[in-house]
Amino acid sequence: MTNKSFLKKYFNQFKALIEPTDVLLENLSFFAQSLKKMHSHGNKAIIVGNGGSAAIASHFSVDLTKNASVRCINFNEADLITCFANDYGFDNWMKEAVNFYGDEGDVLIAISSSGKSKDIINGCISARENNFSKIVTFSGFDENNPLNNYGDLNFWIDSKAYNFVENIHQFWLLAVVDLIIGKSEYPAN
Repeated sequence: MTNKSFLKKYFNQFKALIEPTDVLLENLSFFAQSLKKMHSHGNKAIIVGNGGSAAIASHFSVDLTKNASVRCINFNEADLITCFANDYGFDNWMKEAVNFYGDEGDVLIAISSSGKSKDIINGCISARENNFSKIVTFSGFDENNPLNNYGDLNFWIDSKAYNFVENIHQFWLLAVVDLIIGKSEYPAN
């Protein structure tokens, strides 16, 4: 296979995955409305992920806060992760972070490409126990992944390709930021 044919096939696969359905559009709209409602009640969003999903979480968190004026935090500080993982174990560090930083009525946004990350799942359990208003999940790979059992709203990509799953998660999340703002072009300041 030539580079050009590989890329053409690659782009066509991505194009097929990114094509929106009516259900997806309704769910993204509902998600945006949930964030606005949460914000109007004085609460915040907490977004979590590992690896590439953590980078997506950081990007979304900053854009949602700065550009859409909806408070959002993420748990990507090395000192927080290493302290809590050391004290509570890696599978439980996010659960404890949600316990310490979350408040009743907040929204948890949980990203895991495979939907099997135990720390992410335990964070969802903690959010439920702490009466968060919503848990929203983003996953891929197998539709019956464990994370899909924890969300009030679940976004799933039918792909086992990490880069497709992660890029579409980021696209959807940033589309929600722009939907809340009401436009896709705006100044950076």
